Formats: sequence, structure tokens, C-alpha cells
Amino acid sequence: MRDLAPGIVGMALVGSSVTVSRSLVDAPLFGVQAVRYTMAALLLFGLARLARVPIRAPRGREWLWLAGVAATGLVLFNVAVVRGVAHAEPAVIAVAVACVPVLFGVVGPLMEGRRPSRRVLLAAPVVVAGAVLVEGTGRTDAAGVGWAALALGCEAGFTLLAVPVLRRHGAWGVSLHAVWMGAVMLAVLTVCVEGPAELVSVSPRQWAAAGYLAVMVTAVAFLLWYRTVAAVGSGRAGLLTGVAPRGGGRGSRHRRRGPGAARCGWAWPWWWLRPGGGAPAGAGTRHAARGRAARTGRAKAS
Repeated sequence: MRDLAPGIVGMALVGSSVTVSRSLVDAPLFGVQAVRYTMAALLLFGLARLARVPIRAPRGREWLWLAGVAATGLVLFNVAVVRGVAHAEPAVIAVAVACVPVLFGVVGPLMEGRRPSRRVLLAAPVVVAGAVLVEGTGRTDAAGVGWAALALGCEAGFTLLAVPVLRRHGAWGVSLHAVWMGAVMLAVLTVCVEGPAELVSVSPRQWAAAGYLAVMVTAVAFLLWYRTVAAVGSGRAGLLTGVAPRGGGRGSRHRRRGPGAARCGWAWPWWWLRPGGGAPAGAGTRHAARGRAARTGRAKAS
């Protein structure tokens, strides 16, 4: 479980973005996100320099894989979340993202050159079912369903497209390159679609939300997530996406009641105590983790 811990925290942070993004519905979408990812890229670069982590330049097809990560996991995913919460409750988007373990369990191992794990294939539906039981389905319209489906596909692309480059670049390299590429893409969209002048209309509260997304949901969460993917593989790491709804889906029901943590969607520490859903999701993740631990133990014994 030690290798899974960073991914659990990272997914909780990603889940919190669903509720935080609700305050950005009326803000210039591309401009605010461009500033967010520029801030995150500068932060990641500075931290990498301080930690003396070598950052390799992409080469050949790596540019395409990393650009795919940026386009799906950063640009389109955020469009889907921000536009989606305008048509649906946050639980709808968050539960859609929590369905990604099924895709990871099948596609991820194939991209890594190995067979899908039976344990992961059995655990993935259990995790998804637990997420749905905890969050419910929420209210939505047809457009909300479409945005939720796009968020699901983009969440899958964010991890699966990173698999071919993660071994060479590591969590730091993949995070930094994907973030600065995403910032460039969003800056181009800002100029072509919205115009930089629209940023003047952004309120202090919306800039605060963008700052939270830049630091916690981008710089910190990306590093934690890719560290876990590199350690345990995309299939098992995908089971942790069931944590994301705990960070985001319940947030809208807490915004008027609690102090800062609840307003940001941080209901996730209590999801294990909710009737019905937390136990299946947790059991599915532990089932897959035990399988890996058992094989590691046998390998060391031999």
C-alpha cells in the first residue's frame, strides 16, 4: 500500500477540482486555465531545480505522447469539467471519472506489454460500484452526460498516453512537459477564441480557485499520480480513481455548511464511513494491492 499512498492523495486532490471548478463557470475558460498551467509549470520547474531532478528533453515520438497527455488530460478535461458542472451536479462528473478503472485494467497493461491482471479486472467493477453507491448519480441533462463522457475519456488519456514515456522521463519529466505544453495550447486558444482582455473580468475569488488548481491539483497531484503509475502500473493505479469522487462529488452539498475544507470539496476523509459505497471501493483496491504484494513476496523468496 506504500506505493499506492501518493496516488490516493493525488486522486483526492483531482476530485476536489470538480467542486472548485464550479466557481470558474463564468470566467474566461481558456485564459484562466492558461494562467493556471503557466503557474504550475514554473512551480514544477523551480521545484525540480531545487531537488536537482534531471529533466530530459523529449525526442521523436515522445513529443506526440506528451502532447496527447496535455491535450486530453489538461485542455479537454478541464473544458469538460468546467462546462459539465454548468449542466450537471459535480457528482455526475466525478462518478464518470471514477469509471476509468475498467479502461485502465484492460488497456493499461496492454500498453505496458503484459496481460491484464485478473485481480485488477475483478476489482475494477467493484471500485466503480462503490463510487456510484457513495455519490449517487446526481442531476444532469443531455449536455451534462456528454461532458461527463468526455471527462472520462480524457481522464483515461491522461494516464494511458503517459505510459510509453514514463519510464524515461519519470513523474517529474512527464508532469513538467505535459503542463507547459498544456499552457501553450491554452494560451493559443485564449488568443484565438476569447482574447487576453477577457482576463480583466476574473474576480479575486476566481483567481484564488485558479491558484489552488495550479498548486494542489496540478503541480502536487500530477507528481503524486505519476509516481504511483510508475511504481504499480496503470492498471492498479487506475483503481485509485475511485477516490476522486470523494474529493469532488460531495462538495456541492457541503459548500454552505463548513469552513474552507468543505467549501473546496474536501469531504474525502469520511468516504470510508458512508453506508454501502466506501467498503466496496476500498475492498476492490485492497484486493488488487494484496495480489501485487503476494507476488512481490514470492519473487523475493525465490
